[in-house]
Amino acid sequence: MVDKPKRILLKLSGEALKGEDSPFSPVSLHRICESIASVPVEWAIVVGGGNLIRGARSPWLDRVEADTMGMLATVLNALAVQSCLVSLGQSVLIQSAVDTQLTRPVSPRQAQAALDKKTIVIFAGGTGSPLVTTDTAAAIRAVSIEADLLIKGSNVDGVYDGDPSSDPSARLIGELSYDEFLAHRYRVMDQVAVEICREHGMPIEVFNLERPHALASIASGDKVGTRIH
Repeated sequence: MVDKPKRILLKLSGEALKGEDSPFSPVSLHRICESIASVPVEWAIVVGGGNLIRGARSPWLDRVEADTMGMLATVLNALAVQSCLVSLGQSVLIQSAVDTQLTRPVSPRQAQAALDKKTIVIFAGGTGSPLVTTDTAAAIRAVSIEADLLIKGSNVDGVYDGDPSSDPSARLIGELSYDEFLAHRYRVMDQVAVEICREHGMPIEVFNLERPHALASIASGDKVGTRIH
């Protein structure tokens, strides 16, 4: 058991929203939003755009242009998540590092005021700059809103000491220090993001978003994946 977090920032990968043959799975989207809405903590969310485009994996595009498209993709994802959360009776505010008429500019002060009122804050647009991952954006936003915990939900259970897809003996690591993570250069989370969290003492939990009741367990103080601190 760890201390129960009051304010959590969830880094939600775009892939978590993806359907088999389309960028969005209504079933996955509803399941994730229902899990968020059912857990009574102060929620902030940073959305990725990997279900629509990934700059680093789009060699047919200029990297800067691909990353710019990716930032716009996160706005689309934020709007989809907002729509689902509102349908579940939640109050939602979207702030984006990319200026649009559908979102508000990023303001940590306004985000904290909204969180105090139990409004879910979704951060879109990454950092607003190309060549920077949404993991790094999540670390920056978590620090700026004074979150108690940054959690990264994806399709892996946490950090392994090997590649579980090719090594059946790979072992899930329950806890790591920031220095251990950085020294081994584990690829499950961006190194710059972990550096920022280390500098500001922001604990990280890497976990499988598809695990039943994962968010409720984390909010209760349980460790469900790998804790980096």
